[in-house]
Amino acid sequence: MLARLNAIAYPQREPRLLDEPVSVGSADERRVHSCVDGSHLEAAELSLLTKASGIYTLNPLSDQRWDDLIARHPDASAFHQRGWLEALALTYGYEPVVFTTSPPTTALKNGLVFCRVKSWLTGSRLVSLPFSDHCEPLCGSPDELGSLISSADAALKHNGWRYMEVRPVNGQFGKILAASGFRPAGNYFVHVIDLRPRLDDLFRGLDKGCVQRRIRRAERAGLVEQTGTSKRLLDDFYGLFVSTRKRHHLPPPPYLWFQNLIRCLSGSVEIRLAYKDDQPIAAILTMRFGKAGYFKYGCSDARFHKFGATPWLLWNAIAAAKSDGALTFDMGRTQDDNVGLFAFKNHWVRSHQRLEYWRFPNIATLDSADGWKLRMAKRVFSFMPNRLLTATGSLIYRHIG
Repeated sequence: MLARLNAIAYPQREPRLLDEPVSVGSADERRVHSCVDGSHLEAAELSLLTKASGIYTLNPLSDQRWDDLIARHPDASAFHQRGWLEALALTYGYEPVVFTTSPPTTALKNGLVFCRVKSWLTGSRLVSLPFSDHCEPLCGSPDELGSLISSADAALKHNGWRYMEVRPVNGQFGKILAASGFRPAGNYFVHVIDLRPRLDDLFRGLDKGCVQRRIRRAERAGLVEQTGTSKRLLDDFYGLFVSTRKRHHLPPPPYLWFQNLIRCLSGSVEIRLAYKDDQPIAAILTMRFGKAGYFKYGCSDARFHKFGATPWLLWNAIAAAKSDGALTFDMGRTQDDNVGLFAFKNHWVRSHQRLEYWRFPNIATLDSADGWKLRMAKRVFSFMPNRLLTATGSLIYRHIG
């Protein structure tokens, strides 16, 4: 059994890089250069404001100390790394900023990273971090987090931003945020698979009916898996992704977002495609950081669900991550009211952790899961043809991060 499980995890691979270099227009170049350039007026004002309270700011796109901190901090994740922040800046123009108690001439001992989201539609705010499942404050004590939050609050008021949002996994940080006036802005669950057991033991621990049987069904169906980051794979992935989002009555993120993820996280992003008779039927996108693997995006053609392609791809990704030295595999966030997705992930790992997003002040937003505006928008999206839905996503995503 173990030999067969190893075999399905390592199909013939495509080149890891895009067939053609990603073209970044002059506007995008200026946008990311603006994010890197810490000398503009707003950054200078923010720096002066925070220094007065013994808190400093830095730009993680240009300060090597941020890379050093996340390389050694046990709570750092794929969403802290420079490449993820770079992709956010290139795609959406978000400007990252880190608050720290460490002076500029010393190594970083802590950091609370935000993106400054500027939008005429939804207002300007600090988010830690947009489109990220979670983002732990890299702090050594409650007092450190309290100081960094206070400084961020001062910057919030000084600039007239609407709110700030923090997405910690550690529940103890939630208590500190609640004591500082934050209120829950979203409730989720996180499922993480422990990869330390043997591979065949991991397989036996999966639900027999909903996972093991579907993986074997995919094997018998003669599906072909291809992995990599080529343009052809990205195109096939995105085609399935648009169709899947359409089923959920939501627009997809822009194609450029996935291009920039591949470009900025070179070597740690992977697309897995399942083909049936040369027809793409399911795909997943995973990431690696340190000793952890991450399942970030999944999509499929509903007409072929009977073949079990998505569980098969996911299992192959888990087996490959373990072989590469990963100790955990993060299955991603699940909205607390998404019963179907919660059940799906419970079939892979029974244990889960509650994840709360915290916002100050607690302002309702367009993308609130229970908001009437979102429900109305989803009704409109459900009638859009794929081309228009894709164009809509390219227009609005930078406003909802």
